Amino acid sequence: MPSVRRLDYHYMAMQIGFWAMFAAICAYQAALLTSRGFTNAEAGLLIAVRCLAGIVCQPALGSFADRHPHIPLRLIVSISLGVGLAAGVVFLLCPMGMAGTMAVLILMGGFEISSYPLMDAMAIQFIRQGVPIRYSLGRGVGSLAYALCCVVLGLQVTAFGVESTLLTHAVLTALEIALVITYPVCPVEEHTAGPAPAPHSALWLMRQNPSFALMLVAILFGLTGCLPMSNFLVNVVTSRGGTTGDLGTALFVMAAFELPTAFIFQRLYRRLEGGRLLLMSMIFCFLKALALFLSPSLPFVLLSQPLQMLGYGLFTPTSVYYVNESVPPEDQVKGQTLMMVASNGLGGVLGSLFAGSILDLGGPNAMLSFCMACSAAAALLSVLAMRLARRKTPIQA
Repeated sequence: MPSVRRLDYHYMAMQIGFWAMFAAICAYQAALLTSRGFTNAEAGLLIAVRCLAGIVCQPALGSFADRHPHIPLRLIVSISLGVGLAAGVVFLLCPMGMAGTMAVLILMGGFEISSYPLMDAMAIQFIRQGVPIRYSLGRGVGSLAYALCCVVLGLQVTAFGVESTLLTHAVLTALEIALVITYPVCPVEEHTAGPAPAPHSALWLMRQNPSFALMLVAILFGLTGCLPMSNFLVNVVTSRGGTTGDLGTALFVMAAFELPTAFIFQRLYRRLEGGRLLLMSMIFCFLKALALFLSPSLPFVLLSQPLQMLGYGLFTPTSVYYVNESVPPEDQVKGQTLMMVASNGLGGVLGSLFAGSILDLGGPNAMLSFCMACSAAAALLSVLAMRLARRKTPIQA
C-alpha cells in the first residue's frame, strides 16, 4: 500500500488539474460559442449536446470498469482524457460550423466528463480499504483551482481573445493525464481474496432502491436549475453592467467559496448525513438564483456568489458520499456514474437547452426564474426521497 501522504496529495493534485482543465473549457464556453457566431439558443444546444455525450458515455465506461476490475481505473481515465485532448486540439485549429462543432463537443463531453466519476472511484477504492484520503478537501482545492483559473482566463481573454482558452485547455489536459497515469493502483484491483459479487445493472439499482432513484430525480431538477447560473453567468454579469472580462472575477468568487465547504464537510456529514445535506444544497441553489435575480448591479452579483458554498459546493462532496452509503459495494462505480449522469450530465443538458432558449426569449431574469422553479422542485423531491428511505427494505441481491 502506498503511503497515505502520497495518495492524499497526489489525489489533490489530480483534483486541481481536472478542475483547472474543466474551467478552461467550461467557464467561457458560452462566450466562445457566441463569439463564433452562434446565438444563445444555439450555444445552449451545443453545451447541452456536450453534456448529453457524457450521459451516453458515462454508463458505458462505468459498466466497463465494473466488468473489468483487472484494468486499472487510471488507464481508463487517461485514455478518456486523451480522446478529449485530441478533440480539443482539433477544435482549436479548425474553426467549424454547427455540425463540426457538435461533433467535437460530443467527443470532448463524452470522454472528459465521463472521466471524473472514475477518477473519484480511484480515491473511493482506497477509502474503502481504510486509507484516510481527504476527499472533501481534495474537491475543495479543486474548486480553488477552478476559481484561480477563471481569474487567469479573464485576464487571458482580455489580452488574447476568447479563442486562447482552448490552448490553455489543451495544456492543462495533458498535465492532468500525466497526473492520473502516475496515481498508484489500489491493491484491490490487482488481487482479491475470493470471488467478488457480480455488479448489477443500473435498472436493478433503481428498482431495488427507490429512494436512491427518487433522489437522483431531485438532483436532476436541482442541477438543471443550478448549472445555468454558471454556464450563462456571462449574461447575468453583462446585464448588470459588467463586461466579459468581469466574468472571470465573478467565477473566481463563486468557485473560491466552494473551498470553505471542504473544511466543514466532514462535521456536517457526521451530524446530518447525505440526504439532509443534499436537501440543504438544493435550498441554497434556490437562494442563489433569488439573490442573482434581485441583484441590481455587478457588485451585488459578486455578493451573491458566496451562496455557492452551501449550494453546489456542498452538493459535490455530498453526492459522492451519498452514493457510497446508498449503493452496494460491487456497484460503487456504476452508482457514482449514475449520480454524475443525473447531475452534471442530464441536468447540464436540460439546463443548457432551456436556459439558452429562455435567455433569447426573456433575458437573464427569466432564466433565473426558471432556475428558482427547478431548485424548489428539487428540494421538495429531496424531502420525499428521505421519507421513502426511512421505509425502504434492505437491498436484496
